[in-house]
Amino acid sequence: ISHQTASGLPGWLRLLLEAAAAIAAAALFLQFSDADPAFLQVLYIPFFEYHTPQDPSWNPLGISTFVFLLLAMLVMVGASNAVNLTDGLDGLAIVPVMITAASFALIAYLVGSENYARDLALPQIDRARELALICATMVGAGLGFLWFNAPPAKVFMGDTGSLSIGAGLGVIAVMTRHEIVLGLIGGIFVLEALSVIIQVASYKLTGRRIFKMAPIHHHFEKSGWAESTIVVRFWIIAVVLALIGLSSLKLQ
Repeated sequence: ISHQTASGLPGWLRLLLEAAAAIAAAALFLQFSDADPAFLQVLYIPFFEYHTPQDPSWNPLGISTFVFLLLAMLVMVGASNAVNLTDGLDGLAIVPVMITAASFALIAYLVGSENYARDLALPQIDRARELALICATMVGAGLGFLWFNAPPAKVFMGDTGSLSIGAGLGVIAVMTRHEIVLGLIGGIFVLEALSVIIQVASYKLTGRRIFKMAPIHHHFEKSGWAESTIVVRFWIIAVVLALIGLSSLKLQ
């Protein structure tokens, strides 16, 4: 207001602030979690059986505290900005967000239960079941938002909504130690972010554009797809990816 400009924060400064907040959140998680830090610094790989530290056959992919903080930061900041990039058409982002949140409600409940985590060979995180309530709240809020965001939208997420929702999903993925599974279930967000990265990298390196426009949903718009067709087909893909991600809970 004082400078009479609507340019907002520079992109690099926003990313820097997001990274700082993410590292602080990950550090607090390590500090106040009931679990042994060495246990938390085990990277869970979906579709591969997880063995607890008490199991003689335990041979996990261990990571240092620094790598854990770096991974957590990348997941949180990446999820935040990926949802932000996806929010380009009416209803496009919120339904995959609800699908992802619903999937992680189940994941949080299972990894928070000693019996279920043991039976399914998942990392067990004390009190993670409380995150299921957060996920359920995101689903309910998303339904209310979708009522007004359905085409033609009367209410929009904007950066404030999409960045915070994406960050929330990233935090939940880190706290349940299912960071890689988030990449599977939230594959739509990954695809949108990758399309921008590929487009920018290609243009800077070769002067050519891979897509007609990025993020990729705009590429399909330029290719003649109707907005409603793009949105519904992306929803279908989101459901399929969620089923694949959830299948990792059992297929090991």
